[in-house]
Amino acid sequence: MDTVFDVIEVPLDNSTDDMGSGDFDDLPEPCYGQEHTNFNRIFLPVVFSIIFVIGIIGNGLVVIVMGYQKKSRTMTDKYRLHLSVADLLFVFTLPFWSVEAAAGWYFKIPYVLCKGINGIYTINLYSIVLILAFISLDRYLAIVHATNSQGTRKLLAEKIIYVGVWLPAMLLSLPDLIFSTVSEIEGGYVCNHIYPEDRVKWETGFRILHIMVGFIVPGLIILTCYCIIISKLSHSKGHQKRKALKTTVILILAFFACLLPYYIGLVVETLILLGAINSNCRLQDNLDRWISITEAIAFFHCCLNPILYAFLGAKFKMSAHNALSSVSRGSSLKILSKKRGGLSSVSTESESSSFHSS
Repeated sequence: MDTVFDVIEVPLDNSTDDMGSGDFDDLPEPCYGQEHTNFNRIFLPVVFSIIFVIGIIGNGLVVIVMGYQKKSRTMTDKYRLHLSVADLLFVFTLPFWSVEAAAGWYFKIPYVLCKGINGIYTINLYSIVLILAFISLDRYLAIVHATNSQGTRKLLAEKIIYVGVWLPAMLLSLPDLIFSTVSEIEGGYVCNHIYPEDRVKWETGFRILHIMVGFIVPGLIILTCYCIIISKLSHSKGHQKRKALKTTVILILAFFACLLPYYIGLVVETLILLGAINSNCRLQDNLDRWISITEAIAFFHCCLNPILYAFLGAKFKMSAHNALSSVSRGSSLKILSKKRGGLSSVSTESESSSFHSS
């Protein structure tokens, strides 16, 4: 996770040939981001904690239900499971960033943990949006090419997803494993990236890669697939078709409403790094705050994913009800079996078999 430094260095001209004694007053002062740091110290822990709790509950429930219906999983269910696992692993890193925002990098074995948390964060940051792109492709094939897409859909869901999602995400996390380290800033410690010489080129290159793979490419796939789906459904009649059309529009709006503002901030910051936009302390402070707020909104998409891609479906609601009912009945059977210590093993076995058959 990128860390915003408290001090923003302003490049100065080392030449003194044409500089008089009074010219020092005209030099720009370095920007101190203490106000932004104080804002993050309160804002980020609160928001990340909320996202962590909601994300754990929602995605955890999806994983439980998917585990319950292992034998009857559809291809859509397989995508839901991948997405919820990625969401869960992603939100598990948020408590670490909350603590760092509030009190600095405050953990034992700092270097190993810093690299590991950054790596997990990046893997799942990329995998989430790439899985969403795969889901849009699957929906496109299922709706637009319903008659002859079964084999392609199965190939995508069971094999290509590992090459198209998890492998690229792992490769893109390598810079975090290489360059992440703990450094001391003003008496405190932060987990950030320390690049070799010409830091700006390294940082700019990785930032452009992040914007392309993390938003533009999957965003274009999602937008294209869902726009074709909308065009197809708009010519169809019936309640189910209208419901599918409404759901598709919600998916598009949710994706871009959550992620677009954050990536706009990253694009502006990248243009500043490239020198295409002249920066000043006021712009930098406003941009840092914009990125902090919109990043939290982007992360909130992890909480929306279970609702958008699972809970809205009637089949999932039924599976969730059955899974929770079975868990509840299983707990009741354990309590009864303890109370009926004198019952024969035949009686207990009979109850167990009726539970599994329900």
